Amino acid sequence: MNIDLPKAYRIRQNFQSSRLENIPETIQAELAKINLGKVVKAGDSVAITVGSRGIANIDLITKTTVDFLKSLDAVPFIVPAMGSHGGGTAEGQAAVIAGYGITEETMGVEIRSSMETVIVDTTSQGIPVHFDKHAFEADHVLICGRVKPHTRFVGDIESGLHKMMLIGLGKHAGAKIYHRAIEDFSFEEIIKSVAQSVLEKCSVVGGLAIVENSYDETGLIEAIPPKQFYEREKALLNIAREWLPRLPFEKIDFLIVDRIGKNISGSGMDACVIGRKFNDHAATEQDNVDVKRIMVRSLTEETHGNALGIGLAEFTNQRTIDGIDWKITRINANTGSHPTSAMVPLVYETDKEAIEAALSTIGLVEPEQSRIVQIYDTLELSEVIVSETYLNEINERDDLEIMSGPFEFPFDTQNNLTPVFEKSQH
Repeated sequence: MNIDLPKAYRIRQNFQSSRLENIPETIQAELAKINLGKVVKAGDSVAITVGSRGIANIDLITKTTVDFLKSLDAVPFIVPAMGSHGGGTAEGQAAVIAGYGITEETMGVEIRSSMETVIVDTTSQGIPVHFDKHAFEADHVLICGRVKPHTRFVGDIESGLHKMMLIGLGKHAGAKIYHRAIEDFSFEEIIKSVAQSVLEKCSVVGGLAIVENSYDETGLIEAIPPKQFYEREKALLNIAREWLPRLPFEKIDFLIVDRIGKNISGSGMDACVIGRKFNDHAATEQDNVDVKRIMVRSLTEETHGNALGIGLAEFTNQRTIDGIDWKITRINANTGSHPTSAMVPLVYETDKEAIEAALSTIGLVEPEQSRIVQIYDTLELSEVIVSETYLNEINERDDLEIMSGPFEFPFDTQNNLTPVFEKSQH
């Protein structure tokens, strides 16, 4: 390698957020709170949604919900609700949730996976409202999902129960038409009009909203009656924004991301975290972090080759490109009306070559003085590796703690960087 890198430190970020200790007990109390037993009768079928994100404890959350409905003598079943993910196929979507431990065997109920939808209404903007066929045929639908900032859209409601009703249960057909509509109408307009139709016509009995803390743990679970979806999700989104994990510094010359994937974020790596929500390759005044260059080192196994988000980086390595399933990546990028998110960065055979190239593009800063941050992914930010350039700032802040260092950025014998965490630790 022809350039000198600064020394590195491993640091820990101390985030302020809460953690839910007893998940089953909380879910049972919350579902009882919205009086499901008064609406759901013995023998009634209830569709429970499960999305494509890697939500902490999603298998436990889903199983507890199933068991609660069984205690009412209802007949629950699970519907994969994830737009075009899983390659836009019924089998692919069932495989995605199986990767999270959600199968017919572990849950004790049917999983009804289909891409078939029913058009239940047309909005005032002329948008057909698609809804999963199996869910529509159920006596009731329970919307379960995580509330968090969306990686592209801005509003009082972003990613959560409403998005699950639109994109998740709209399946590939609905996701396509809603993302096309965003070119002509605001996200807020579409969400309000489509959600109104779904709530009126699709037997939604309630919602189970999940908010994760800054450590990728379950922080809050709340059951919500349908009439309160909008106001409660709006309030929970504000909590989710406060708890969103952040990069440790506002100015970064070079961000190294060990892995991206659909289980990490809808955009592979959370654009809210990396400062690419409003522009794929540059921070704006609305972003809270300014990152000059990004390198992606690998895809998660759970993403099944879906490399959406690779286009937000400027550099990558050949093994990441070799792991891409271009068919499902193209489907997802086009369905989301965000083709640039799947465009290929500059590709190098090894991490060392990619890093050398990236540091030659950060301006007048010499490589040994560059501000480098290496993260495992945009969910796991409690421990990160940073260049010694940040040492003075680290020492001045109470929320940052040095765990080890200084040391050389660690490369293996193939000239590839060692990840922040080894797989055995996760």
